[in-house]
Amino acid sequence: ARSRGAAGAALLPSMLMFGVILASSGLLLMIERGILAQVGPPPPHPPAGPSRRDGRDSPAELELEVLRDTRNRTIRALCGQRSMPRSVWELPPGQRRTVLRHLLVSDKYRFLYCYVPKVACSNWKRILKVLDGALESVDVQGKMDHKSDLVFLGDMKPEEISYRLKHYYKFIFVRNPMERLLSAYRNKFGEIKEYQQKYGVEIVRRYRKNGGNSAGDDVSFSEFLQYLLDEDVERMNEHWMPIYNLCQPCAVRYDFIGSYERLHADANLVLERVQAPSSVRFPERQAWYKPVTAQTLHYYLCSTQRRLLREILPKYILDFSLFAYPLPNITSEFCRQ
Repeated sequence: ARSRGAAGAALLPSMLMFGVILASSGLLLMIERGILAQVGPPPPHPPAGPSRRDGRDSPAELELEVLRDTRNRTIRALCGQRSMPRSVWELPPGQRRTVLRHLLVSDKYRFLYCYVPKVACSNWKRILKVLDGALESVDVQGKMDHKSDLVFLGDMKPEEISYRLKHYYKFIFVRNPMERLLSAYRNKFGEIKEYQQKYGVEIVRRYRKNGGNSAGDDVSFSEFLQYLLDEDVERMNEHWMPIYNLCQPCAVRYDFIGSYERLHADANLVLERVQAPSSVRFPERQAWYKPVTAQTLHYYLCSTQRRLLREILPKYILDFSLFAYPLPNITSEFCRQ
């Protein structure tokens, strides 16, 4: 454990060094061996949905309850470690600035939403603008402005921040870490010229022999992962920064953790909980959007060097373990299929 922690500390400088690495590694073992069932009751969370009339839950509902219970217990176990922060004020200044500028505020409906890029955050921002009256409908066409008509917790005074963290409903939506990385890669380097020029050109120059003439639009997934491996987590762009660093689930006690995998159902639970008007619904996926399918993810992972995948996982291990996502299957047998 010591050797693993020492190696991981270099990879995770922003995650409280050895203590967090050790805790997250232990949690993976605990999940595997079923020890987390002994960690005490989880914090309350909204119901998964209506039960069947005979009083028994459907298999899908039971599976969802197990998932939420696992997430709650894992977060409770990790965040109970002495070295972990209990509030945003215990965070180092850089980490505190990051989480506070990702917490969006609705004073009218008394909630805080920690937005995570590549986890449907644009649609949630649309909803906040509609609830605040700045946007007529979630279906209004046009490029999304990610700054105007939004209230960020980081722009408030310390006493205002503390009050809202204590009294407002707080939620976050999460996604499989590798799927989120692939989505960011395909979107930013395949479609956004600004990212190609700002990041792509440098990535190719750094990791490809004779890559100085690239326009940054031909970055390979392996080159992208190598860049992430060498990047300080604190300096990462928000589109590929770990969710743990963006939203600090130990320093902020979230009332609800929604999943990208059941986005609309979980979004409806949140909208019902904050008593949003019934006319406000979560937007449908845009026609132009190209989702990352399981087959697409498997193709990219199986086409990537295993060494590189093994080395990148420690940087995102807390996202895997805290939010109960399985580590990617890259065995030879699986990839041959």
